[in-house]
Amino acid sequence: MTGRIPPARDDQWLIVGLGNPGRQYAGNRHNVGFMVADVLAGRIGARFSRHKRASAEVAEGRLGYGGGPRLVLAKPTTYMNLSGQAVAGLARFYKLPAERIIAIHDDLDLPYGTLRAKRGGGEGGHNGLRSMTSSLSTKDYYRVRFGIGRPPGRRDPADWVLSDFSAAERKDLDYLVDRTADFVEAILTDGLEPAQNRFHAG
Repeated sequence: MTGRIPPARDDQWLIVGLGNPGRQYAGNRHNVGFMVADVLAGRIGARFSRHKRASAEVAEGRLGYGGGPRLVLAKPTTYMNLSGQAVAGLARFYKLPAERIIAIHDDLDLPYGTLRAKRGGGEGGHNGLRSMTSSLSTKDYYRVRFGIGRPPGRRDPADWVLSDFSAAERKDLDYLVDRTADFVEAILTDGLEPAQNRFHAG
């Protein structure tokens, strides 16, 4: 042992915002997970920096003023389709089981701005989730889903997720991203079902 692997902590969570690295992807619908992770980092007063053991940018801090859970916020730098490699590496490093991992991601099957959360279940065709499930060898992690809606007409969904939010969508985007961060916090502090009751109704 080198001593650099931190001990497991009962109050620690890995919160993964899914997206693609690079300035050209920053405003994409597919990058809403990164946007939420940035908001959460601001709330805990932490900055992202490259992790030494995993292909991800990581920010660490405690939620609230001393008594809240410790968060490891992550933005994989592997690109969406290989997100699981980074997540599995971080889970090993911090000794966190899947039930201590929350993935934040876009969802084509939900109307724009609709928020949903669950633990386990399928991937709904989302390549980032598919990669996570494969690399973690389990589906038993949490997912916070941000609805981006289906593309209009015959537009290719792959093109839709890699395009920026429209001007009309951007009017509410900051509020919705902030609300998604609230949803994540509610899961951590209150538990999944109370958080669902609060945010699924909105």
